[in-house]
Amino acid sequence: MSTIQKSVEVDVPVSTAYNQWTQFESFPEFMEGVEQVRQLDPTHTRWKTKIAGIEREFDAEITEQHPDERVAWHTLDGPRQAGVVTFHRLGEGRSKVMLQMDFDPEGLVEKAGDTLGIVESRVSGDLERFKRFIEARGLESGGWRGDINRPLG
Repeated sequence: MSTIQKSVEVDVPVSTAYNQWTQFESFPEFMEGVEQVRQLDPTHTRWKTKIAGIEREFDAEITEQHPDERVAWHTLDGPRQAGVVTFHRLGEGRSKVMLQMDFDPEGLVEKAGDTLGIVESRVSGDLERFKRFIEARGLESGGWRGDINRPLG
């Protein structure tokens, strides 16, 4: 299992960054290799990716979500990964988006990509593209303000 921790500072309020992050179907606009994300219900998403010529479809579950604070998830099938994105107020109209992700590379190509730092570089790029995306918009395209408490046990 590998762990990546990255962050980006954005020139928008925490609520704007958080609200946009909850619009999972917009992820292909700033996440490299993500072709489609469908929100199935408040806690489940269906992902379609194509990375290094490898196409995958998998489901993920949101395990914890608190407005303007955090979104945590894990995959239910396909590549094993779990993570959390947290949102921090830095000042008036400025915030930090922090991502921590644990993943288990599958196959030779993914293991090599992990060893060479390609996955970490891709995550950094995704966060930088999110920054450009949300700052160019200035406003979120929507938002889900529901609370999902972490399961006990």
